[in-house]
Amino acid sequence: MPLPEASADALAVSHTLARTIAAEIADRDGWMPFSRYMELALYAPGLGYYTAGSRKFGEAGDFITAPELTPLFAQCLARQLAELLPQTAGHIVEFGAGSGRLAADLLLALQELGCEPASYSIVDLSPDLIERQQATIATLPPTLAAKVRWLPTLPDSVDGILLGNEVLDAMPVELVLRNAGKQLQQRGVTVRDGALCFEDRAFDDPQLAALADALLPDIPDYVSEISLANRGFIRTLAGVLTRGAMLMIDYGHSAGEYYHPERSMGTLLGHYRHHTLHDPFYLPGLMDLTTHVDFSAVAQAGIDAGLDLIGYTSQAQFLVNAGITGLLSHLDAANIKDYLPVAKAAQRLLSPQEMGETFKVIGFGKQVGIDWLGFSQGDRCYTL
Repeated sequence: MPLPEASADALAVSHTLARTIAAEIADRDGWMPFSRYMELALYAPGLGYYTAGSRKFGEAGDFITAPELTPLFAQCLARQLAELLPQTAGHIVEFGAGSGRLAADLLLALQELGCEPASYSIVDLSPDLIERQQATIATLPPTLAAKVRWLPTLPDSVDGILLGNEVLDAMPVELVLRNAGKQLQQRGVTVRDGALCFEDRAFDDPQLAALADALLPDIPDYVSEISLANRGFIRTLAGVLTRGAMLMIDYGHSAGEYYHPERSMGTLLGHYRHHTLHDPFYLPGLMDLTTHVDFSAVAQAGIDAGLDLIGYTSQAQFLVNAGITGLLSHLDAANIKDYLPVAKAAQRLLSPQEMGETFKVIGFGKQVGIDWLGFSQGDRCYTL
């Protein structure tokens, strides 16, 4: 199928970003690591995917996240947060809040549970998404909307809950490979014949090379990713959390699955107007770039930073533990018009063929109880 055409204004932004990237590559003697390319493609001020104003969520955007599908997602998550908030000073900090739908639905659900947070802070890098979040939050009752604030950077400390839904997958990654001769190399970006393209080079970072050697199977023509940014982000959050919990929800695998010999092409994908692309250089700035999350690395980063690993499970198991089936049972199934869309959304959240198994939930704690509702059934660390 042909891809949807971009507007002239959008193409102008993409072409400007491509020239900006090419100029930096020239300044770097003709090559940049893929992590830097991904950072610019997503976050270059005024030009990157998350900073240039393109519509990202919903049917008119590039993808749909769980909170956009149905309030059931937030209602289940609220049941978990309602257990944890009273053990803390009651603050919630959400990272990369998208359209603000999760924040709004969480606040409504927590109010219904009689467990409103003391405050709800959002940390986001996207100016246009912040505007959408503000518009979404403005629809809440004034007492709830007044609890929400936007922070330009991480707070110095948090006594409460740190929350991220589909945040880790959008962080820059290093591309690493074993070539046809099984030699380790780092994949970066250069310019050839006026176009951005891949170029592989020897590692100049011995620590990254050692990590790649430990993770990649000893087979030829194997490409994968290592997210140093994910590890650093978790360590930073652990240092900010004085007491409370951290919940991260994203698509990904344990290291054993992530670096399986059969996964020889890695997990890097582009998302453009509900189309999946394997070319990361297609219209830079107009296409989202993502990779699956190595949850083994995330878990180890949290543990090394002094957090308690509470649990790791599939999104489906977490939502079932948090009562999604009970919430569905309270709806009037005879009202087909209202019930069917909710049931279809729940199916998408739970189905192994959709989001249920691909998406995972990982929870960390610091000075809070270890018996969490979302990890109460099933193997709470089933593949780490």
